[in-house]
Amino acid sequence: MNNEAPPAFEQLGNGTLPGNAESEHSLSSGSGAHAKAGMAPLVIGVTSHRNLAADEVEPICRRVRGLFEEFNREFPHSPLVVLSPLAQGGDQLVAQVGLECGAELVAPLPFSRDLYAQDFADPAARERFEGLCARARLIELPLLPAHTFDQVRHDGLERNRQYATAGMFVARHCHLLLAIWDGKPSDRLGGTAQIVHYYLTGDLPGEFDRRHAHRPQLYSGGDERLLCHIVCSRDADDGAPHSHLQPGQVIWHSQTGASEPDVPMPEDFRTVFAHTDEFNVDVRKYAERIAAWSTGIEDDAPATGHDDSLATPAALFRAADWLAIHFQKRVQLAMRVIYLVAFVMGMAFTMYDNLPDQDHMLYVFLFLFASGVVISGIARRRAWHRKYLDYRALAEGLRVQCYWRRVGISLTTDPEFAHDSLMQKQDIELGWVRNVMRGAGLAGGAHAPAHDAAALEKVIGEWVGDDTSGELGYYRRRTEQRERAHRINEMIGAICLMAGIFISVALTVLMHWLTTDLKNDLIVVMAVFSIFAAVREAYSFRKADRELIRQYRFMERVFANARQRLDASQDLEEQREILRMLGETSLSEHVEWAVMHRQRPLEAGKM
Repeated sequence: MNNEAPPAFEQLGNGTLPGNAESEHSLSSGSGAHAKAGMAPLVIGVTSHRNLAADEVEPICRRVRGLFEEFNREFPHSPLVVLSPLAQGGDQLVAQVGLECGAELVAPLPFSRDLYAQDFADPAARERFEGLCARARLIELPLLPAHTFDQVRHDGLERNRQYATAGMFVARHCHLLLAIWDGKPSDRLGGTAQIVHYYLTGDLPGEFDRRHAHRPQLYSGGDERLLCHIVCSRDADDGAPHSHLQPGQVIWHSQTGASEPDVPMPEDFRTVFAHTDEFNVDVRKYAERIAAWSTGIEDDAPATGHDDSLATPAALFRAADWLAIHFQKRVQLAMRVIYLVAFVMGMAFTMYDNLPDQDHMLYVFLFLFASGVVISGIARRRAWHRKYLDYRALAEGLRVQCYWRRVGISLTTDPEFAHDSLMQKQDIELGWVRNVMRGAGLAGGAHAPAHDAAALEKVIGEWVGDDTSGELGYYRRRTEQRERAHRINEMIGAICLMAGIFISVALTVLMHWLTTDLKNDLIVVMAVFSIFAAVREAYSFRKADRELIRQYRFMERVFANARQRLDASQDLEEQREILRMLGETSLSEHVEWAVMHRQRPLEAGKM
């Protein structure tokens, strides 16, 4: 299997990044910081009522603490991040417990910190807010279009929209949403009920219009969206929880439904988090080699005075890209050894069956068969094939995410995430890839970097390129290389076939003049050609040579057309929209590649 990823691209972040196995950069950076920067956190978001019943605060604290301790115990290699807007009530409660359990705190504020602080009339709540802000990475969300500072400083629709924006930001970037909620539906803009509904369905609250007239439903079937509902009462006249719920119950929700109260986390989602933990284990294991291969990047995350477990998309890209190449090489080696073993097995059995005094070849056959099974078992147990495909999918998604951000796509706009275009309909286990991409978006803050015509032109040159550079040049080179290699393989197959036919004809014509030993020798030679042709065809099928050539041709046309349209347009917004469409097409095509290879696992027995 070849590493069929796009080429090396420069300036994915604010520095140079290698793109795939074809990169030949000489790279260096500090291994310790690089390893931590390349690790994917487990992000727990929170949405909660502000007026929790006083007698339930302590039991809720115990529930939340138990959840954090469970994640620390089961996924010890995944840094925990709490994503909380720090509103009074459950937002502050979860933030405080998370810090006590060793998590990093990220606080998306609906507007500036000073303006938001005016919400806290209670001096104790205001003090808690300021104390948490001092220990958090703050993300001050920009005002929505047409909103002004004077509008949001007073209660009203504009201010409520900003609160809802903060809640939706949490929902878009977390891997698990912790909802401290009475379970009752509500039309209150930005309220807990609306954020829960948005998280599980992707439907925007009624006061928001989608930027695009229609987007595909992203969360159908077994998506990775998991909500932990801690039932609570509110300090109000009608504050009791929904009639079928009891305070303190924990209920797990996903798109497919809700669990019974107080049962363990669903196993499918546990697997999603476990794959993230495996990725972090690999990042830590190979940290020095990743650092030696990677070039230093000036990440765009704001500096903080505390231990920072957030990885930027660029740092995660470096780690995922190196790991994808690493496991791809292991899969290649295992596959070549297995197919070589299969060829020699065929020869051994043919010699045993047709040549005298070759009984020992049966033992050679059995030994080789056992060797192939062992190699296949090692590859399967260590998940080389799955990791290669998953890590490549992650790297390609982060590549597009970095480029989209550089051309001015804001992280606060609902549909503008690469993870929303990556593997939407695939197995829930692949949800960890999208989860990592969600978490990666946090490191860049809420504002996309400034973009102008020069910045856009630079991205077009690096990403799209021309006949000799960028992805356009890559796909043209790879199409030519793969077609040339395929023609050679087809010619070898034809030669083997013709040789087998020639020997079979010779045996038919000369059977009465040939000795038995010579007949057997010719049969063995004919079998060698036939076995070689069969193994070569199986190897070619396993690598999906024909399908990849068609895919390369298609992507070459896509990037060539995109380049023509980009060159013909002088409108920046139109160019950005072309790049958006190009990114979605690239991700979609990569999904087809990944799914195709998932359907052809490395199994010696089937060969």
